[in-house]
Amino acid sequence: METEYITINHKRVRRLSPKPQKPDADDRQDVFIIGSKGIPALYGGFETFVERLTERRISEKIRYHVSRMANDRICYEYNGAECFNVKVPDIGAAKAVWYDIVALYRSIRWCRKNPDIKRPVFYILACRIGPLAWWFQRQIREIGGLLYVNPDGHEWKRGKWNKSIQRYWKLSERLMVKHSDLVICDSECIKNYINKEYKAYALQTVFIAYGADDFPSYLSDREGKYVRWLKEMGLTAGEYYLAVSRFVPENNFETMIREFMESDSKKDFVIIATQDPDFLRQLEERLHFSHDGRIKFVGTVYDAELLKKIRENAHAYLHGHEVGGTNPSLLEALGSTDVNLLLDVEFNREVAVESAFYWTKEKKNLAALIDRVDQMNQADMHKMGIRAKKRIQEAYKWEDIVKKYEAVFLNHGAEDQ
Repeated sequence: METEYITINHKRVRRLSPKPQKPDADDRQDVFIIGSKGIPALYGGFETFVERLTERRISEKIRYHVSRMANDRICYEYNGAECFNVKVPDIGAAKAVWYDIVALYRSIRWCRKNPDIKRPVFYILACRIGPLAWWFQRQIREIGGLLYVNPDGHEWKRGKWNKSIQRYWKLSERLMVKHSDLVICDSECIKNYINKEYKAYALQTVFIAYGADDFPSYLSDREGKYVRWLKEMGLTAGEYYLAVSRFVPENNFETMIREFMESDSKKDFVIIATQDPDFLRQLEERLHFSHDGRIKFVGTVYDAELLKKIRENAHAYLHGHEVGGTNPSLLEALGSTDVNLLLDVEFNREVAVESAFYWTKEKKNLAALIDRVDQMNQADMHKMGIRAKKRIQEAYKWEDIVKKYEAVFLNHGAEDQ
């Protein structure tokens, strides 16, 4: 039969038969990753993590199976992983919950149909389906598998959720970790919180960080797409502060915008984020930032190399994330931008340590820091950049992260670290 190729997110992938593939060896370790929007990745922390995990796979003994949220049910191969699309109805905030349930159910059924799959590991990203975790754990144990969970950050603290949804997230987190065989935390702070909050469950936990690259963009400063982007946005390289994140209240956009408006900086403040018209309107009503020409919302940038170049040429990066754990956009900033100004919370200090400056939400605190950074000379800024990249090299290299994950998967369990 002739090989069929299809295109997903601008990447050419090989279409697979929906029938389970037999392992190439008796010691093959099958790992099912549930909860990301899938690969090839356009954007997103979990999506980039799965992309790097499969792309930089070291051991030939591991075979990854990755679910993807889509409008069809095709199967395909990408980065050597067997990927399967999961079609779910558009039911609002519950769509992600339903997606996880269907993807996990299909993965377990897949293993039941193929007894050649031994000791499968099911790695669930985020704690959305806690009320059903006991049932899924029982099904997984019946086929000799294990259930691993990544609790992500404090989802139940996010301001975008109403009180009822926040209570659900907290309950779901508790039940998800309770019925897991291993909790993998990408932040030491999150690991400490899980061990303390759920001490009664005697959980098995391990810390494996999120990863990042520290090599520069292949685009030059004169690259056409970057020059055009600057021109379209009315910007000059090196003359803007930058923030890249989800446009949500807990990322403290209100504080960052207000403080930038209070500063004496002549530079621009560029915000790359998805748009939320209601939140934007609320900020405008409180801050009237539209009257300050320095505040520029420029939409999203999904071209990874262009985004890296935008980061590299920022005068400084502003990071206001408050709800843990390790934030991918912070790691990417440390790997690209010389000077980083971070909200002073434990999650950010764990990541950057002494390679960044810190600010609080106290009035005029960030404004004063911005004025100070405006006066920094190039030599001092470069020294900060060296420190930031060294931090990435020491603690967050993707190659090291992949090695740690593969050791956990191949050991079919891990000692608490």
